[in-house]
Amino acid sequence: MATDYLERGALAGLVGGLGYGLFQATVGNSFTAGLETFESGHSHSGGPVVDGLTTAAVSVGGGVLWGLLFGIAVFGVGYYFLEPVLPGRAVTQRLTLAAAGFLTVSGAPWLVLPPQPPGVEQALATDTRMALYAGMMAVGALVAAACVVAYRQTAHRHPAIRALATGLPLVVLSVPVALAPANAVSGPVPVTLAAAYRWTVVFGQAGLWAIIAAVHSWLGEPALVADETEFPTTAD
Repeated sequence: MATDYLERGALAGLVGGLGYGLFQATVGNSFTAGLETFESGHSHSGGPVVDGLTTAAVSVGGGVLWGLLFGIAVFGVGYYFLEPVLPGRAVTQRLTLAAAGFLTVSGAPWLVLPPQPPGVEQALATDTRMALYAGMMAVGALVAAACVVAYRQTAHRHPAIRALATGLPLVVLSVPVALAPANAVSGPVPVTLAAAYRWTVVFGQAGLWAIIAAVHSWLGEPALVADETEFPTTAD
């Protein structure tokens, strides 16, 4: 049943979101607090413990909500409709869906608008950045679909040719990156720390998708798939 797809997607998203929220509550929040301290130009011992616990709780709750959203929308609804066209079986299908989700939601947009640490001012207006982000999400989704189609179309070709054809659509991402308006940034955070912050954000998002895919694969195939593979032992 379709509800089984939704339930498995929600459960996988819950576990993935919890892991992501805990990562944000520990590593992410500590990194952000350090950058805010750096920005203020002086050190301090931090706020009350209650404030820290509240921030951690908000981070975990936010992570769970993101996980549920991705789990239900992508691994529930998306997997229900896209399973027949996803390459491979079991784990490979989940990883492909996770990679496509990451590319669409984060990877492609971040090529134009990378995550910025606290205190950084951006030249482009908020509305412009939102439009660019949405446009790159659409491009990311199209590129991900093109990669899957290329993989399936070269099923009987040499592995090297198949890998080249599958990765070739990713080159398309360079076009909007080159044409996008420049978004100059300024702030007190050094370039190296800003780069480390971005990679921390990327790692957290990639981990979220990976955990959802792993849990969803561990849960096994939904009931609808299992029922389709079972045949009656007697005939009418």
